[in-house]
Amino acid sequence: MELNPADDTFARHLQGELPEHVIKPIEPRYLEEPRGRYQGQCGILAAPETTEQVSSLLKLANHHRVPVVPYGGGTGLVGGQVMPDGPAPLLISLERMTAIRAVYPDENVLIADAGAILSDIQGAADAVDRLFPLSLASEGSARIGGNLSTNAGGVNVLRYGNTRDLCLGLEVVLPDGAVWNGLSRLRKDNTGYDLRNLMIGAEGTLGVITGAALKLSPKPSARGTGIFVVPSPGAALKLLALVRDHVGEAVSAFELIHRQGLEFLTETLPNVRQPFETPPEWCVLIELGLAGRQDAETTLTSIFEAGLGEELVSDGVIAQSNAQRDELWSVREHIPEANRLIGSVSSHDISLPLGRVAEFIERARAEVAQIADFRINCFGHLGDGNLHFNVFPLKGQTRAIHDDKKAAVQETVHALVARMEGSVSAEHGVGRLKTDDIERYGDPVKLDLMKRIKRTLDPNGIMNPGAVLKL
Repeated sequence: MELNPADDTFARHLQGELPEHVIKPIEPRYLEEPRGRYQGQCGILAAPETTEQVSSLLKLANHHRVPVVPYGGGTGLVGGQVMPDGPAPLLISLERMTAIRAVYPDENVLIADAGAILSDIQGAADAVDRLFPLSLASEGSARIGGNLSTNAGGVNVLRYGNTRDLCLGLEVVLPDGAVWNGLSRLRKDNTGYDLRNLMIGAEGTLGVITGAALKLSPKPSARGTGIFVVPSPGAALKLLALVRDHVGEAVSAFELIHRQGLEFLTETLPNVRQPFETPPEWCVLIELGLAGRQDAETTLTSIFEAGLGEELVSDGVIAQSNAQRDELWSVREHIPEANRLIGSVSSHDISLPLGRVAEFIERARAEVAQIADFRINCFGHLGDGNLHFNVFPLKGQTRAIHDDKKAAVQETVHALVARMEGSVSAEHGVGRLKTDDIERYGDPVKLDLMKRIKRTLDPNGIMNPGAVLKL
């Protein structure tokens, strides 16, 4: 389908329908993404204040066949928020739609505009003694609409699920400007197709999310955080089973950390305080959220002693205060920044069946080593099988010298993931980075159904063209 640019002629149509201040100057930050893989373009930048204004924008764009790129916080890591090729798009930023519309503490529900920043939603929940458990390194700038559009994961998926699992209802503007008001607070509603889950994870290719009804949770009465040295990823998985035997589903996070990540912190962010004088080969960061009168430190100590008896742990640190807890989490949260400063040859956000994680790590290291000598930082959310298997140049080298090997590394890792029944996109989405991968490794019937849905809901193909699907 041929599309037209968001040019001066289209701008005049917008000015006739919308308040003047909706159109904003285009700053460079709107055309960039965190990893620098893509340079976006934009004909017009609009920052609406209401759902009705979003509806007017999409109605006009659809009528004139102008491509639209929805923009949240710009923190996405797969290029879904930038459009480098084709006619210059209309970029719709939701930065002015930040209201917390309503909070229902007794129902554990919060309703927010899609442009609300994740940390502000967390704060609004905290103000009524509730928890919104989605937690990401970018939570100070990521917006909930983008989190929903990519079905973001984060560190608490093990207990609370992905963003999809934290949403009860949505308000969505469709490509023709129609508004679906699905802001339901119901837990049960079997009245047909699940449109909410169709829109979550669609990455702006089917419409623009403008509001969300979100699930809140009770705050744990006691939190415990510890970092334990383990001999291997296989031992870490056995330790996870042991932890669950002790506390059931009170495990909020179980993060695998490799020595390479700690060495990257030393190399690039030396002010981040680390728990061990000599970085261990493998360790796990554990967060518990306990109810009732359980004592978190005592529970973690009991877990450590049990793990020591089964030779699953050899050393550890248990936080004795909130400040120490923050220090331990700071290590995990700064690893992605250290990775960025080093500069990866190829990064992979993947998931595996839990029983195959340890085998994958061993096999992937061996297969990548056949391409060239690299440093590999493998870390991630072990409890839900989500690994970040990132490949870096040797110390003293730059990633540019491996540009000719990047494709081979990615294909090697993703092909192994597919053979081991995993996914090449675990929590970051598909965006523009992985469209070839889902064509290569995805189920053909699923892809055909996705393309049919796209053509039905967006027949003119205006919504985020080039993202998720190759049409």
